[in-house]
Amino acid sequence: MVLLSSTRLIVLSFATLSLAFILRRQLLFPDPMAETKSKILFIGGTGYIGKFIVEASAKAGHPTFVLVREPTLSNPAKSKVIDSFKASGVNFVLGDLYDHESLVKAIKQVDVVISTVGHGQLADQGKIIAAIKEAGNVKRFFPSEFGNDVDRVHAVEPAKTAFATKAKVRRDVEAAGIPFTYVSSNFFAGYFLPNLNQPGATAPPRDKVVILGDGNPKAIFNKEEDIGTYTIKAVDDPRTLNKILYIRPPANTFSFNELVALWEKKIGKTLEKVYVSEEQLLKNIQEAEVPINVILAIGHSVFVKGDHTNFEIEPSFGVEATALYPDVKYTTVDEYLSQFV
Repeated sequence: MVLLSSTRLIVLSFATLSLAFILRRQLLFPDPMAETKSKILFIGGTGYIGKFIVEASAKAGHPTFVLVREPTLSNPAKSKVIDSFKASGVNFVLGDLYDHESLVKAIKQVDVVISTVGHGQLADQGKIIAAIKEAGNVKRFFPSEFGNDVDRVHAVEPAKTAFATKAKVRRDVEAAGIPFTYVSSNFFAGYFLPNLNQPGATAPPRDKVVILGDGNPKAIFNKEEDIGTYTIKAVDDPRTLNKILYIRPPANTFSFNELVALWEKKIGKTLEKVYVSEEQLLKNIQEAEVPINVILAIGHSVFVKGDHTNFEIEPSFGVEATALYPDVKYTTVDEYLSQFV
């Protein structure tokens, strides 16, 4: 009996010491994944790319807030998005980009602000910067980017002005001393792959394809849901703080010629190829109406100047998403195009 009691005492003492060791270790070396996930406020969250990132935020377990005006909640055109957000547990915060008081009040409720405002409101992000400065609690700001790295482009008008506006927002964020992450997601697959960048077409070509330039510079095409996933992964990651997050999946990096070749292989047919010289493309841009001139100007930047891939990502300014998050299963261009065969 004495021996048994001694054994129990030894086991109990050992268990107590082990528990104390574990608790001490957790205090000294807390698991970063166990920490509370940041509260995120979206401004422009019901827009094209915004809705994908909002859904990714909610899915990842972040307390997710979307700034909305009252008319938006009852707008029939937005009902599908609003209902989807509600089903995902997204919180709506009444406010307005142009109402400073409501903006500050909304920002004070969260840790991170992600702007996904559209083209017409890019310059107005100065209002968000001012509100973040006044609120004083934001640990990360993602301005509306989600395209080319605007500090490394060779664009012509009208894309040049849009890129310059985004670049100015970057400089204003930095001057204000606001912690940031810029997301360079390159092309939205949903914009460019369903018609292989053929303006006006509603399906990929099966007879003739127009190729900008010589078709050799590499471009990057990412599914919108994947852009959302990678953006949210970066929110609480110290490796992406004050850096540009580039989304450059190896399996989604194609030249125009390679993209056409992949499509030809899928449909078992060779297409007639019409190459548009840079000189002719610049002329077409000048003569085109909005929004075709914008699309062509972005095409010139990417497919002629190679602005998605004509520079190396240096650790001093950027990180690459698929290298940081190898666990994410992204949709490849090959997989995406299969739906149109």
